[in-house]
Amino acid sequence: MRLTRRYRFSASHRLHAPALDEQRNREIYGKCNNPYGHGHDYTLEVVVAGEPEGATGRLIALGALDGLVESVIIKTMDRRDLNSQVEEFGGLVPTTENLAAVVAARLAAAWPGAFAGAAARLEKVRIHETKRNIFEVSLGQREAAGEVGSDGPGTHIKANQ
Repeated sequence: MRLTRRYRFSASHRLHAPALDEQRNREIYGKCNNPYGHGHDYTLEVVVAGEPEGATGRLIALGALDGLVESVIIKTMDRRDLNSQVEEFGGLVPTTENLAAVVAARLAAAWPGAFAGAAARLEKVRIHETKRNIFEVSLGQREAAGEVGSDGPGTHIKANQ
């Protein structure tokens, strides 16, 4: 069984790769390379999978999931400039592909502490950037168990554009 829970947050960013010159950045990122940045109202979907607990009939306590997402993602990213106010983007271009990977890594790392012994596992993270752009990270068993390396999750990113 799968449960998908949606969350919303707003953030700004500038897509600019320091290793590339100004012209190449404009070619690659277009209007998203605006020196003043731009913002999005993101929709985050967190997908949890497993079997419902027999006694409660619930896959996971929704309040606990909400609390985890609030503390690990929303509190630190909502109404922030991703480039300058979110640590992981100090050396990483804040594309939505990278944002999805960072969100997945943060949730996977915090999962064991929040849901120790729970049968439910973190399966996917999806971020809707626009009506047409959706980015999905599928977590493997290793990442879902919170065994994420310093390079981030070994995930598969699928972009729907």
